[in-house]
Amino acid sequence: MSWTNIVLLLGGLGFFLYGMKLMSDGLEKVAGTKMRNVLALCTKNRFTGLVVGFLFTAVIQSSSAATVMVVSFVNSGLMTLLQSVGVIMGANIGTTITGQLITFDFGSIAPIFIMLGVVMIMFFKSQIVKKIGEVILGFGVLFYGMQVMTNSMSVLGESDAFHEIIGSLSNPFLAVLVGFVITGILQSSSATIGILIGMAAAGLVDLPICLYLTLGCNMGSCLSAVIASISGKKDGKRAALIHLIFNIFGSIALIAVLLPFGDWFCDVIMSFSRDTAKGVANAHTIFKIVQTIILFPFGRLLVKMTNLLIPGEDKEAERFELKYIGAASPSPSTVIFDVNKEIQRMGMITKENLELSVHTLISPNLKEIQKVLETEKQIDYLSKEITNYLVSITQSMLPIDEVKNIAAYFHVVNDFERIGDHAENLAEFAQLRLDENIVFSQAAIAGLQCISDKVIEAIEYAIDIFPNENEEIMKKILMIENEVDALEDQLQDEHIKRLTTNGCSPKSVIYSDILSNLERVSDHAFNIASAIHKPWEA
Repeated sequence: MSWTNIVLLLGGLGFFLYGMKLMSDGLEKVAGTKMRNVLALCTKNRFTGLVVGFLFTAVIQSSSAATVMVVSFVNSGLMTLLQSVGVIMGANIGTTITGQLITFDFGSIAPIFIMLGVVMIMFFKSQIVKKIGEVILGFGVLFYGMQVMTNSMSVLGESDAFHEIIGSLSNPFLAVLVGFVITGILQSSSATIGILIGMAAAGLVDLPICLYLTLGCNMGSCLSAVIASISGKKDGKRAALIHLIFNIFGSIALIAVLLPFGDWFCDVIMSFSRDTAKGVANAHTIFKIVQTIILFPFGRLLVKMTNLLIPGEDKEAERFELKYIGAASPSPSTVIFDVNKEIQRMGMITKENLELSVHTLISPNLKEIQKVLETEKQIDYLSKEITNYLVSITQSMLPIDEVKNIAAYFHVVNDFERIGDHAENLAEFAQLRLDENIVFSQAAIAGLQCISDKVIEAIEYAIDIFPNENEEIMKKILMIENEVDALEDQLQDEHIKRLTTNGCSPKSVIYSDILSNLERVSDHAFNIASAIHKPWEA
């Protein structure tokens, strides 16, 4: 075998891997958000999750991406660990679709797909067309790489050294180990199966060896999710562990069957497969289906097992620590989802700090004042870190219909940070009340309580509009904003009357500044909702 053939083999593998990534990422960017929403909603039971996991993975052509997304959902609390079991099993079946596609002879027309994809990417302005072009280009590059690999591997049949290596794989356990290692390195079972299919098509390997290599691939495919879960929450780690246990136990069960009945199984596979290459793809699909049939009834047991292997609960995130972003390697479909959750967390902390600042303003308390000031430092930290993360996100890694959210989220983070500044101002006014013994009249306190209740309600609606974007919430915020504006004018007038009639202390002039701060908080709440909702026309 010449160096030319080795270079062609490596080049073909490179094309194959790049084409698969390009196609998978493109599909996820085009359909990722919609599929993510379906994945999140259609998991009420394990069977539904099984079907959704299969369809999702069949669409995006990557069980690793699907499982990483599931880990992210479990980390965020959107999906329970038990719900994730069905999705993970469905994803394992869905990933076999790639192998089935590879067995079709698209290599001769691959250049047509490549040219069509390039034209769509280079000569169209529409982002959706460009992303679809990426999918088509990836499809063409994948099959072109497959053809190059198959052609170059046909020469391997003349190599005695290669036949010695293949001969050593007659040991089933060594073949399983090789499949596991190769898949772990390539981070894609589909890529390893593609290589196996190419070797089978070139007549280099027999089906019995491929069966054990395939089972090794199944176990190696879990590493992406395991790596993604390392820095995540314990339930995210458990979801990745479920994927690993599913493939390990399922593969062990199949090895136990193949050892005595391997020849019979190969005969059955070849009875409805046109050649060895198709036999490899069919065996891969059958393995996944059988694994699911065996382990699906034991979903609850798998969850209990992972709870035993990874015991305990997560510690609450530290004050100066991000909780949802940066904790794991997100897929394109979960980037915005994770940012959304982190901003909601920042919003809740900001709202609670404002409530505390109002409370300590009405009933001054030194410890509460200090707590407000300390929490404001946390809000500033979250604002800085989330903003830095948003800057680091490139538009090319996001689903098309979520790119527009990036600019909106910059504004939202800034508005929450400004609300935090107003809470700090109110705490400083409370400190001033303590230092100078400023007394508010009962009417002033009642007015302050009334306007602050409305302002906090507006913030709650602004936070709620993240997961529940709808016009009704937007209308409520607009109504509250108008009420706060009118109430501020009314309370300012009443305060001036009390000052002119000696109804309150001259020192209580800070009351006017307090009302202005609360009115500005209401404005920021409206800005947040407007940025998230859609361009709003009042």
